[in-house]
Order: sequence, then C-alpha cells, then structure tokens
Amino acid sequence: MTGALDGVRVLELGTLISGPFAGRLLGDMGAEVIKIELPGSPDPLRTWGQAELDGHHFFWTVHARNKRAATLDLRTARGREIFLQLVERSDVIVENFRPGTLEKWDLGYDVLHERNKGIILVRVSGYGQTGPDAGKAGYASVAEASSGLRHMNGFPGGPPPRLALSLGDSLAGMFAAQGALAALYRRSITGEGQVVDTALTESCLAIQESTIPDYDIGGVVRGPSGTRLEGIAPSNIYQSADGSWVVIAANQDTVFRRLCGAMGRPELATDDRFVNHVARGRNQDELDKIIGDWAAQHQPADIISTLSEAGVISGPINTVAEVVNDPQLRARGMIADHWDDRIERNIKGPGIVPVLSESPGTIRNGGSARPGQHNDEVYTGLLGYSTDELETLRTEGVL
Repeated sequence: MTGALDGVRVLELGTLISGPFAGRLLGDMGAEVIKIELPGSPDPLRTWGQAELDGHHFFWTVHARNKRAATLDLRTARGREIFLQLVERSDVIVENFRPGTLEKWDLGYDVLHERNKGIILVRVSGYGQTGPDAGKAGYASVAEASSGLRHMNGFPGGPPPRLALSLGDSLAGMFAAQGALAALYRRSITGEGQVVDTALTESCLAIQESTIPDYDIGGVVRGPSGTRLEGIAPSNIYQSADGSWVVIAANQDTVFRRLCGAMGRPELATDDRFVNHVARGRNQDELDKIIGDWAAQHQPADIISTLSEAGVISGPINTVAEVVNDPQLRARGMIADHWDDRIERNIKGPGIVPVLSESPGTIRNGGSARPGQHNDEVYTGLLGYSTDELETLRTEGVL
C-alpha cells in the first residue's frame, strides 16, 4: 500500500514553522520531501522546543519527519544551477521567505517554470505576494493580531492574550498544503504548474466564522467571551464536584432537550427562557448558572458518562499528560512513535491527519539528525554527481 502522494517530489526551502509544516503534511501523505538547508546555517527549528535531552530539542522531530536533509547555497551561481537541476525532477517547491527573496536569487517562478512547466511553487509569507504590505516580514503572533483573530481571544475587559501555540503558522501550513494538492490536481489535467500564494494573515482570517458578515450587516464587532461564545448556549466549561472542569455543549435544540433530561430538569426544555437557540442566547447567564449548579454536585467522570449516554456532547479539559494516554487517540494512531537518530530512541509525536482508507500516510523517519545528512542520496542518486564532485562542492561551500 502506497501513500496518496507517492511519486510526488517536494523541495522544501522554508525554515521554522509554516513552510516546514506544509512540507510535513505532504510528506505524511507519501510525497518525497527534500529539505534544503543553507550550509552552516541550519533551520533554527532544530534548536526549538521546551524539553531538552543531551542538548537536543524536539520541535524538529515534529516537522522534519518523512524528509531527506540536503544542504545547498542557492545564493551562489553553482548552487542555483544545481537547484534548477532538482527543479527539473520535482513537482512542488515550498518556501516561506519574505516575498522577493527567490527573485533576488534569480529563481522567480518564471525561471522555475522555464525549466519545468509543471512545477508548483508554494509560497507562504506574512501578508501574501502582492499588496502594500507584501514586503513586510510576518510572524504568526502578528498575523493572529492583525487578522482580528487575537481580538476574540481572552476574557471581556482584559487584554487579548496570544495562544500558547503559533496557530497562524500552522493554519498557513495547512492552507499551503491544501493549495499544493489543488494545484497538483489541476496539473494532472493541464500539465501546467502555478503559484500557490498563502499568507499568514489571510489564513487566520479564513477561520473566523461569521465575524465579517456580522460586522458588515449589523455592525457587530465580535470580542472575547472567555470560556464561552456569546449567543451560543449552552456551550461552556463547568466546574465539577472535585474542582476540575468539563466542557458541556448542547446549544442545538434537540441536544439541549437531552441535557435537560439527563440533569433531571426536563421542564427547562419548554421554559420560554430556553425554548430555542435564540432564547437560550439571550438568557445565557441564567442557563450557565443552572448547569453549573448541577455539575458542581457530580464527579467529572460521572458527568461525562451520563451526558454521553444521553447523547449530549461533553468532555474533559485535558493537559498533554492526559492526551498522550487518551484511549481514543491511541486507538486511532494519533500518538505516534518517531525514531530520533540523535538520541537513538523513539519519541512520541502527533499522528497523521486525516486518515485515508486506501492510501494512509506513514511516518517513515523522524527527521534527519544533521544538516546535509542525505546529500549523497540526493545529489548522487538523483542528479548523478560523483563523489569527487560532491567533495569539491563541499569545499567550495555550495553544499
């Protein structure tokens, strides 16, 4: 059984998160991903991550899996020519430099397309390749803020905190991979490649539900609402008898009726204050107090089992310590082993999403231990360079 993208070759030029995330997603689905790093200046992601063992950090393992590591200096004439030889034999290029960087190296899409008319160039940047802000550098934290996403995070009246994750980078990586797949499909029909232009800000904007039409039609400026969404009730966290919190979401009319029955309060379902979605939204505080009083009398496991049996959506608020032992995630292969050559042992990481029935993704390696680890495979096996030629390129600093 092969991956869905078996036979697709991807050249990954980006560093840190958004570009490498897109490359990882394509690699998970079977693509051959060659990660190209600058000689002597490897991807900073190699040193990121909060846990440390023998001087190694492990964010690298998450996004370097299923990739071969090569070094090449695209800023040199020789490196540029070698890269174009790789382009002739590849399908997709992923980069997340500031717009204009490839053009500065005389590697703009027109040059790439001349060497391979089917090449797909996936470009991830802060603000996109066009527009007045195109030349600005961008990070996820700024994209989340400028897109309006961060304004909706936090509690009313408080400062809008950032998420503990670089959500903007991850969203851009996912949209970039989606764009690559769409471009590959079109190429299968037309034979022509194209540019996939993905911006961090736009990726954050794309997930914001009805915020724009709500503002356009009603002047509504969505703001932070703490643990719940305003007007969506009940959908909140509630403290249980042991002090821990559970999520209960029953904002759909049919599910709310089940919740009322499970709490022993069937009359609430026909109460004018809670009889439908609009009424519950208007009386959200009262409803949250009723459910909160009920939850406070029960243990979290009992709440979840009772509501699950009744068909009400509920669940615990897990830390990563609970997540890695979650039986559902383990049964689905979502807590997966990655062999790390640096420490010569398996470490756990996220599994592959989504799950395909006929061509599932696989974790074939946990990422290269060192920059350029696969130079011989790439340049000798793929381009036919001799051992002496590779040694000369290393001496010249091209590899």
